[in-house]
Amino acid sequence: MVSEQLSRVVITGIGASTPLGNSFDEIGDALQAGRSGIDWYDAGTFNRLQKHAAANVKEALIPTEKDSLVPTEQFEKSSRIEQFMIGPAAHALTDAGINPKANSLEQRKRIGIIAGIGAEQLKDWERDFLDSGHDVFEASRQPSLVHRVAQMLGVNGPATTVAAACASSGYALALGKTWLTTGLVDACVVGGCDVLSPTALAAFHNLRALSRRDDDPKKASRPFDQNRDGFVMGEGGVFFVLERQHAAKARQCKIYGELAGIGMSSDASHMVTPCSDPVQASRAITEALADANLPPAQVDYINAHAAGTPVGDAAEAGAIRDAFGAAASEIPVSSTKSMSGHLISAAAVFEALACLVAIKRNMIPPTINLDNPDKECCLRHVPHQAISSPVHVAASNSFGFGGSNLCLILKSAA
Repeated sequence: MVSEQLSRVVITGIGASTPLGNSFDEIGDALQAGRSGIDWYDAGTFNRLQKHAAANVKEALIPTEKDSLVPTEQFEKSSRIEQFMIGPAAHALTDAGINPKANSLEQRKRIGIIAGIGAEQLKDWERDFLDSGHDVFEASRQPSLVHRVAQMLGVNGPATTVAAACASSGYALALGKTWLTTGLVDACVVGGCDVLSPTALAAFHNLRALSRRDDDPKKASRPFDQNRDGFVMGEGGVFFVLERQHAAKARQCKIYGELAGIGMSSDASHMVTPCSDPVQASRAITEALADANLPPAQVDYINAHAAGTPVGDAAEAGAIRDAFGAAASEIPVSSTKSMSGHLISAAAVFEALACLVAIKRNMIPPTINLDNPDKECCLRHVPHQAISSPVHVAASNSFGFGGSNLCLILKSAA
């Protein structure tokens, strides 16, 4: 039986490199203003469709002298996906007041690192091939990204990658919480990252999963709208530092919120199409609520996975109604993917960050472009504009291709 002291896990550091900004406040301002980070994106020479609506990161978060964990020169030589992990992870550690390279044994902690990344080797091979390399034919023997970054940061605890499609970074958060509650680590750097690439855009386009609107890219992502026609890809990286609450309070450090509950399930119904029966997705939500020891009515905001696919949004709406029962008609629901695009492997942790913003600002971010809500997605939507509302508890859903279902419960810091 895990003690109450060990079971409470909080977020003490945040680092982000996203289409909506590279800081907690900048991202919060964009979400509150209903500002889209989506524009036209040049998919590259090897892509059949040259122009896609996509949410790209204009400037990656660079580790500063204050972060001091990774030299700028080393960062600049790193690949784009490496930068989306290095910058946010280094900044999250600094934000939490933790230096893995500290000389003092008292300052040094057992720090784990978990990265949610899908198809990591494919991304490395593609980048190398476009640079005229041959890794795709003669596989590189370099360590995985998470181990390379762990070495750069001086992290000395366990390190692993989690691949669960669009729920990858959420699974990383769940695993990090487990490592802490079982006492395997003193702190854990967790999150995920992903990049826009010709192969990824072509693959999702050929699956007919992407929006094909060709008018205004900022209107292409339309979760829950009856005229939605697919999602808009995004990129970036977000990493948190997780610690046990009693240790964080002893250090008197800033606490963004508590990772209070996790719930996971798998429906394995189809490789890309969600299961028509909401029972398994609903179970992930009910298990997260049970883990947080909260009834549905105590949730103040639901950040939906809703990416803008016709089948996926309707299936999730059914799962929310099933899991929350009568409370489903009272709890505000929105999809921040309407602004950020779908960050794929980094989506779940970005949306957990959006929940922390909602908690801090007592604000429900909107679903922009929600002009005509689909009657099959009947929920308490927040269209177009943010609303002011007390938020103490937020639920965040992530449902990945292949049936990886996840719900996270985040609470305000006690």
